[in-house]
Amino acid sequence: MTEVIAMDRNAASPPVEEEALLNVEQAALVHRVHQRLIQDIDIAALEGRPSDEARESIKATVRVLVTEMADGLYGAAREAAEKAVLDEVVGLGPIQSLVDDKTISEVMVNATDEVYFERDGIIYLSAVRFRDDEHIMRIVERIISPIGRRVDESSPFVDARLPDGSRVNVVIPPLVPRGPTITIRKFRPDMYTADDLVANDTFTESTASFLRACVRLRLNMVLSGGTGTGKTTLLNAISTYLPSSERIIVIEDPVELRLQQKHVISMEARPPNIEGRNEVTMRDLVRNALRMRPDRIIVGEVRGPEAFDMMQAMNTGHEGSMTTVHANTPRDALARIENMILMAALDLPSRAIREQMAAALHLVVQLTRYSDGRRRVSTIAEITGMESDIVTMQDLFRFEQTGLDSQGHTQGELVSTGIRPTFADMFEKAGVDFDWASLAAGSWE
Repeated sequence: MTEVIAMDRNAASPPVEEEALLNVEQAALVHRVHQRLIQDIDIAALEGRPSDEARESIKATVRVLVTEMADGLYGAAREAAEKAVLDEVVGLGPIQSLVDDKTISEVMVNATDEVYFERDGIIYLSAVRFRDDEHIMRIVERIISPIGRRVDESSPFVDARLPDGSRVNVVIPPLVPRGPTITIRKFRPDMYTADDLVANDTFTESTASFLRACVRLRLNMVLSGGTGTGKTTLLNAISTYLPSSERIIVIEDPVELRLQQKHVISMEARPPNIEGRNEVTMRDLVRNALRMRPDRIIVGEVRGPEAFDMMQAMNTGHEGSMTTVHANTPRDALARIENMILMAALDLPSRAIREQMAAALHLVVQLTRYSDGRRRVSTIAEITGMESDIVTMQDLFRFEQTGLDSQGHTQGELVSTGIRPTFADMFEKAGVDFDWASLAAGSWE
């Protein structure tokens, strides 16, 4: 569970950039200067221009107006006011500083006076504020209008993407009675490698070697975990193990993965237009990918009927494919996939679906976010087959928690359960040399 630290304006603030915090008088000044800018210059002409270029083009005008309207404002307070005006005109208003902060992974606007952010897996209440709901909606329009999306009473929620690749979700009344909400999952410009994840204790070096071998042997994997547990980050990291000689088709909604191989085709689902037409679903893309001569198919996240087509692909010559799914345990991941296949309305009996999953899937890698905010691989489970009507599984690696240290950090280690995988012979035939005896003893490196 993610820890939430609630803070009011008089409490010690979490580590937010100070220039993002304006008092009431400064916020009123920013609003007046912004309104004056709207009258004096063509704000619409700035739309579509790179943010840095747009800021530079009006920076001098902003300085003149701030001087004219608040000649007694000096130093850091003046700089903060000028930056806030620029953020209002060409940025994301009060939350621009949070979006710019590289240590922040998520920004959440719940209401005008409730703006949260996540840093290192812990959620903090920010001191930044919006004036009113109209202020929030103006920022929403700035986010969605460049990409041709809309949000109104007939379509009260929308997914979008910022120019840097960050994911945005917006929900407006009447679905959220308190007022519009914005959730921004920030895009990391620097991709985590497997070595980084080992250094962060996401998994161990021996686990990384095991997963590398599994990718080389073309085992089909599902990365499972709750929201914000690092599924996409892990998938990005282990995708570096994919051979550069293979043709890889990546299907997402929205695009997040950044594979380093040269022969990669990325496809993105498309929502319906204003008339409700021209939608391209994930299932459409998965089915089309089968006609594109893929060696491997990677689905960023299965959420619906495309799970059936993904299983079909894994069973028909596209081994070594990978996907992610929202689930809290490996067993839950299989149940989720089964339910999603049922959504395809193919009138298949549950046993037939489970037989297909048992034949298609080899590993479920479970990620968990612990109470200290750290994301870790908590289980690596092998799917071994069917027994009666049940898909059978066995844990190969499991995180053993030993307690908490003085700072409240979770202590423990991802260790082998000592069980030899049923696909161990595949390692030997492929020339992958592992000391399975050491693995069975629980000390494999």
